[in-house]
Amino acid sequence: MTDTARSASLDRKTSETEITLRISLDGEGRSSIRTGIPFFDHMLTLFSRHGLVDLDVEAKGDIEVDYHHTVEDVGLALGAAFTKALGDKSGIRRYGSAYVPMDEALARVVVDCSGRPYLAYEVPRGVEAIGLFPFQLVEEFLRAFSVQAGLTLHVSILAGRDAHHMAEAIFKALGRALDVAVSRDDRVKGIPSTKGVL
Repeated sequence: MTDTARSASLDRKTSETEITLRISLDGEGRSSIRTGIPFFDHMLTLFSRHGLVDLDVEAKGDIEVDYHHTVEDVGLALGAAFTKALGDKSGIRRYGSAYVPMDEALARVVVDCSGRPYLAYEVPRGVEAIGLFPFQLVEEFLRAFSVQAGLTLHVSILAGRDAHHMAEAIFKALGRALDVAVSRDDRVKGIPSTKGVL
């Protein structure tokens, strides 16, 4: 994993989950993901690869009960580590957006590293599960991540029928939008806000 100033490690343990996570925002898209939920591992790997974020996640949760706790808690841990790695946000672009197609599916993700957590989530209703993975958990992950990362996050499915394709487009677009938002711009002096703080 790339050793840079914009990296963070985090351990999170509850009665339901135990998570060890490391993130580098200035990475190459390398990852090692083990959550016990194969589809979720696939989505986090896509996020890492397309966002050029190096990411290691080791999670043990009560997946015999439900996937919800593990997915949500990984979102919380990832958001907290993201915030820690980003630091004071000096010199970043702050905003990012991405459109990503996956066959018939098209996702749009727009992000603001604002310090104000908010998730706007517009997807078709009643999307089927992906194997044993309920599609609703995509929203739960995004909400947990945005809250802990302090992100204003707008996620929309503009087209799509296949649940796997829609989820994949979302995670790829999230990675790409964040890559833009956290990238440094030499023209940005200090914090990119007229308030002087984010």
